[in-house]
Amino acid sequence: MAITQMPFTVDPAQARCDRGPKCSLKSKLPKSLWEAAEQSESLHDYLHTVPMDQVGVPEYYPKITRDQSYLERRNLIYPIEKGLFVHIYPNDKGDRDIYIPIEPHLTIDLSGILPQIETKLLDWVEQIGAAETDAAKTEALLKAVDASVSTNGDANKVHVTPRELDALKYFLVRDKIGFGLLAPLLVDKNIEDISCSGLGSIFIEHKIFKSIQSAITFTSEDDADQFVIWLGEWIKRPVTVRNPIVDAVLPDGSRINIVYGTDVSKRGSNFTIRKFSDVPTSIMQLVDFGTMDYMMASYLSFVLEEGLNMFVVGATASGKTTTMNAITTFILPDKKIVSIEDTPELQVPHKNWIRETTRGSSKENTGSEVGMFDLLKAALRQRPARIIVGEIRGEEGAIAFQAMQTGHGVMSTFHAASVEKLVQRLTGDPINIPKAYIDNLEVVLIQAAVKVPGKGTVRRVTSINEIVGYDSTTESFSFIEAFRWNPATDTFDFPGFMNSYVMEEKIALKRGIPPFKRKVIYTELKRRAKILQRLHVERKLKDFYDVFQVLAEAQRQKLL
Repeated sequence: MAITQMPFTVDPAQARCDRGPKCSLKSKLPKSLWEAAEQSESLHDYLHTVPMDQVGVPEYYPKITRDQSYLERRNLIYPIEKGLFVHIYPNDKGDRDIYIPIEPHLTIDLSGILPQIETKLLDWVEQIGAAETDAAKTEALLKAVDASVSTNGDANKVHVTPRELDALKYFLVRDKIGFGLLAPLLVDKNIEDISCSGLGSIFIEHKIFKSIQSAITFTSEDDADQFVIWLGEWIKRPVTVRNPIVDAVLPDGSRINIVYGTDVSKRGSNFTIRKFSDVPTSIMQLVDFGTMDYMMASYLSFVLEEGLNMFVVGATASGKTTTMNAITTFILPDKKIVSIEDTPELQVPHKNWIRETTRGSSKENTGSEVGMFDLLKAALRQRPARIIVGEIRGEEGAIAFQAMQTGHGVMSTFHAASVEKLVQRLTGDPINIPKAYIDNLEVVLIQAAVKVPGKGTVRRVTSINEIVGYDSTTESFSFIEAFRWNPATDTFDFPGFMNSYVMEEKIALKRGIPPFKRKVIYTELKRRAKILQRLHVERKLKDFYDVFQVLAEAQRQKLL
């Protein structure tokens, strides 16, 4: 299996020290870090092994924010769930800093104890196996450990120190019931992606620190093979030579892809986990991040409120799904929504939400395969006000455009870099939308990961575009760029102000504004942008579900 390969030598004996007032760390550490170390033996022991004379004393952040992304040199520790900590260790000689999960067994040598404990636990296999839930299995395993070890010299039990007992319990629960060495990475809410490319380190895409490498390393092909086999069995989707590729969903909703063996991957077995966030990013947080501004958010609120068809378009990892989730709070709260996905990633706050996912053919599924095309056809019979497709890639695109023509509001994500590339892909194989149908799609939001001086790689809505129509004579499409990101200033321009086809010809019409007064819609647009700004700045409104509740109440009171 993989090992935790530290960027410095760890001497377990060096970690042993009284946490009292005489501890040598007390005078070195910032007050907040010392207080955390006093509460956590594993953190205290780990800090004794860090070569602070070489890398410096780590800073401690009880909660990290995007402010820390601007640190010139990262040497910091922060807490995650289950009493664990993370050290972002500066890698002055490499291109990535190192992510070190600080676990209870990190500075404890359990190699002499584990074989004895494993033998003792054989007597408890039936009791542990009979437990039906992870919580019950954990309780049974811990009971078995307590019955097998002693901290006071009982000759019939394995002797351990209290510190070794804590480390042992954590390690056994993590590896026997939990997610093994990936456990701390999965509970860290700051991680977006976890990827193993074969031999070497596991890499992490961090919300704050972007691309970093973990200290967890595979040192041989056999280790990587064994781990992905164990991983497949753990998620009940085993990988084999005949079935070397598996896509699945973890219990927390995260998406995992596993590739087994050197036959299909020359660097050996690999896996990628796209983590699932319990609470989606809200539209207010997107404004905080600089992804868009209040005027753009106001514009999108009108688009979704009036049921217009919209695609969120961009490259992989550009933040399409994050933006899609965030703007669903603008859909009127009383509307029925059907979402269709290969892998569940969409999070919709509405109560009347039908969430459907595809089903592939496998040994576990004795029924037939159910694809996006099938689910989309079924959705048309469910009378939804809004259909959200996780991503359009093939023949389901034709059904989506048929849904638009019959009055269903459709949203989807799509892989393309521009409106022109979007149209090319929609009208070409394998989607083959007739060109005359394209103007049923009314708004196209383009998003990208871009580099901003002083901020690194960030996600920005680079444009919001309005599809005007198709000229059959010239076989060309016309569209208006309503909003545009200005890379020189990292701000957003509004070329569509007083010149928006969607606002004047679609939104104003749906809101009953007569043609000679249609320019008044821009006053409404600015008023709503100010309301969103006030809710965000003055009321500190940020949480995804809180935003939905406040907007829903404002709609009921006719304030929006």
